[in-house]
Amino acid sequence: MVQLGANRYGKAEIRMVRVARGAGPGGSDVLRDWNVSTSLSGDLAGSHLTGDNSNVLATDSQKNRVYALAKELGAVEPETFALALAAFFTASQEPISRARVAIEQYGWNPVGSTGYSFARAGDLVRTTTVIHDAEAGTSVVSGLKDLIVMNTTASEFWGYPKDPYTTLPETKDRILATAVNAGWRFWPDTLDRMDWGAAFTTVKETILGTFAGTYSYSLQQMLYTIGSAIIAAVPEICEVRLTLPNKHHFIVDLTPFGLDNDREVYHADDRPYGLIEGSVLADWAPDPGLAWT
Repeated sequence: MVQLGANRYGKAEIRMVRVARGAGPGGSDVLRDWNVSTSLSGDLAGSHLTGDNSNVLATDSQKNRVYALAKELGAVEPETFALALAAFFTASQEPISRARVAIEQYGWNPVGSTGYSFARAGDLVRTTTVIHDAEAGTSVVSGLKDLIVMNTTASEFWGYPKDPYTTLPETKDRILATAVNAGWRFWPDTLDRMDWGAAFTTVKETILGTFAGTYSYSLQQMLYTIGSAIIAAVPEICEVRLTLPNKHHFIVDLTPFGLDNDREVYHADDRPYGLIEGSVLADWAPDPGLAWT
């Protein structure tokens, strides 16, 4: 005997660019460059068991609603958009009890004084995931990916266990580099009053300031310090999850060439790499429920 388990479906990676003409400072354009993914759950067993599609809103319809909502709402913050889109699907489709909307936002910086010229703002991606569930309520997890940072000193790593396979030498001075991948969950009772853009800016600045201002003895220590600082800076956040790959830099041996190397020339090694992951929670943080799924 078998039975149907948890399931969902939706439209993945809907590429959408919204230009709000003249809506920026001095009549400049405002640009939103998004990758939107939708996912719906509910009374969908019939589509799996018998091929009955009467409860299945076509993924093409989900895609079209994204474009239409972009026109209706304008160049809003991704959290505002995701909340409205998730609520629309659960309200308009009686069989759908849960909607998940994930958005990746790619940054663009104005170029010159035209008001309509932009340049891509590097690798950093802003992320948003909203889940609206008929029973569990609404959760918002904002975040960022690939915020690449480096301290050229002020980092140590020593005192770790040694076994027969240990070859890594202890160091009291090393390069510490990582690509910060972070997600932060908001207290449920703050969602209707959040300034999403201000919160994102504050979190990003807090990550950068904390990374630059922390003398590190391990990347784990840095993770906890950054997570704690984010919660202190934005009290509406109840949980922070961080993934920090250790971008190793090894000093190159230049002695075969008759040269000294006093922490000046490094080999940047892309793999394998240490991967540090963890979460930091505010006191009495609510259970995450469906927030991270």
